[in-house]
Amino acid sequence: MKPAPFVHHSPHTLDEAVETLREVGHDGKVLAGGQSLIPVLNMRLAQPAHLVDINRVAGLDTITVTDHFVRVGATVRHAALQRHDDAYAVLPVLRQALNNVAHPAIRNRGTTVGSIAHADAAGEMPSIAVLTNAVMEVIGPKGRREVAAGDFFEGPLQTVLEADELLEAVRFARFGPSTRTAFLESARRHGDYALAGVGVAVDVEGEGSDAVVRGARAAYVSVTDIPVVIDLTEVVAGQRISSSWDGVDELVQAGIAPEADIHASSDYRRVLAAELTRRALTGAVS
Repeated sequence: MKPAPFVHHSPHTLDEAVETLREVGHDGKVLAGGQSLIPVLNMRLAQPAHLVDINRVAGLDTITVTDHFVRVGATVRHAALQRHDDAYAVLPVLRQALNNVAHPAIRNRGTTVGSIAHADAAGEMPSIAVLTNAVMEVIGPKGRREVAAGDFFEGPLQTVLEADELLEAVRFARFGPSTRTAFLESARRHGDYALAGVGVAVDVEGEGSDAVVRGARAAYVSVTDIPVVIDLTEVVAGQRISSSWDGVDELVQAGIAPEADIHASSDYRRVLAAELTRRALTGAVS
């Protein structure tokens, strides 16, 4: 199928983009990478009368690394962030997750911020946003506002963004020097949506075989309606890095609510998520 007819807008400045969104209101959609939006349009699951293409807006394609965060602009491609060595050096979990996003062709065009704005809980980057306590930089006709990642997602494919607002950038907060990360997921074929996935951030004290875990957090893919973080500290604190992670399975399975589909049952996804969590914990600290 092909999309329903629409008017294409190509603003060159952020002010123009915001004004266009104000004018078209609920009849408009923002186009960045288009890797989620275009298939939806082709299947006519959405039929906006206007597309506001932000790819020519100057300044939205930048990655900024500071002492506190990695800021990613709205048109930064997955592949650009994946290859960004400075971002990887201070926040490795970005690349660890992006390595699992679809296929190279999708990563070359799709945008990290667009994936987060799309708010599909089967996507990797929304989970990284909540794991890193990211901040969403939102702009609209009423001005700018900032939204914490934990408050941004309202439901499947739903966020707090108003119809005339644009997600200008996402600031992923950096972890402390004692925090180690890992990301794992399982899919039937490489590049498919994951049956389950997890990103972990583990705070470790000490080095080598004497190191112990002080705390851990995990965010999940494909097993919740919206991205959520489970604090694992109560069961992992004090365990050594060679631990079998006693108590993790029960805590994880109680904290998620996966749905069954043609690919896997709810029980299978629940067990898989717990197993991936234990493996990710081991991978992060080893």
